[in-house]
Amino acid sequence: MDFDLTPAQRELRDRVAGFVDDVLIPLEVPAELALGRLPTEDAERVRREARARKLDGGNHAAELGGQGWSNLEQVIVHEELGRNTNAVWWHVGGAYNVLAEGTPEQIERYLRPTLRGERCDAYAVTEREAGSDAGGVAGTAERTESGGWRLRAEKWFVTTGDIADYYIVMVNVVDGDARLPTLFLVDRDVLGIEFLEDPPFTHNYPHGHPTILFDVELPADAVLGGEEAIGRGDELQNQWFVEERIHIAARCVGAMRRLLAETVDWSLERHQFGSRIFDFQGVSFPLADSAADCVAARLMVYHCAAMADDPAVDRKLVHAHASMAKLFAAEAAYRCADRCVQAFGGRGYMRTNVAERFLRELRVDRIWEGTSEIQRLIVARGLERRGVDRLLSA
Repeated sequence: MDFDLTPAQRELRDRVAGFVDDVLIPLEVPAELALGRLPTEDAERVRREARARKLDGGNHAAELGGQGWSNLEQVIVHEELGRNTNAVWWHVGGAYNVLAEGTPEQIERYLRPTLRGERCDAYAVTEREAGSDAGGVAGTAERTESGGWRLRAEKWFVTTGDIADYYIVMVNVVDGDARLPTLFLVDRDVLGIEFLEDPPFTHNYPHGHPTILFDVELPADAVLGGEEAIGRGDELQNQWFVEERIHIAARCVGAMRRLLAETVDWSLERHQFGSRIFDFQGVSFPLADSAADCVAARLMVYHCAAMADDPAVDRKLVHAHASMAKLFAAEAAYRCADRCVQAFGGRGYMRTNVAERFLRELRVDRIWEGTSEIQRLIVARGLERRGVDRLLSA
């Protein structure tokens, strides 16, 4: 396949790379020392600069207030964002892709103001007993006598849930004996939302991942997508999973590029026993392996994005290739970070060192939006159901 970028795509890549280098990377160590929470003026500067450079809301159509990027263009951007530690880029405005499936009224109330930076969303899926198995969600929504809904659920790891002013909540609509997976829009100011815990995690990121208890009454129009979307929760959520997995894989490629660039520079300058440490195969060979991993992961990600942009490609194949890309890139990036920490020696164990931060931060990419084991399961099922030749030649 031809992966040559168009002039417009190269300009986009250069624009986001400059943003990462000029705005995000200088804020990494201050963010680390502040446990991820930057001063308001720094966070606002990130948002302002991203908007000025037209780097926010890329996954939504221009007519809705986004940038209207293709999947390939989104990958170009996320690869560069992946060079940034401490997720400083989280301050860039954006909105979950499923919001575009909302009714016209929901798009006006939720999506457009989110893309303008006036509102903030969070996605609530995981539960105490439903992690890798999203189909095990126990949260429910039942119709009330007034025609609205009573939603009850305890959600874990609600990323950005501490600052969001509304939530996209996955529960099962109770319809007799049936349980219909459905997404609901829940404003933070409704009665019955309780924050049970806001636990600390390995990484120092701008926002938390709290545990939230929902026991709320909602209006009839709270179903994302309207009445006809009842029971479509798994389908809509799968759209989110596929996009997120491709983006995670792209950021892992960017992380490997940054890790290799900084570690090679260091090992060429660092001398021990009268030689550059790069000249010792114990240092250079692991870096060479990670360079091969980086190139392989990048090809997988770009290929998957091209598939996603082609409406003629079976979406099941896109799903499987997104899982392969996330699996390979996430595992490879973590190996790369571990190798780079080793090359830096004692300095690699300091939190002000980029390799140390990536070692902590990349670990979660093998867990969230589907663990590596779940990705392997998806790929294995693809081999069985679609056949080896079809899956591997797509």
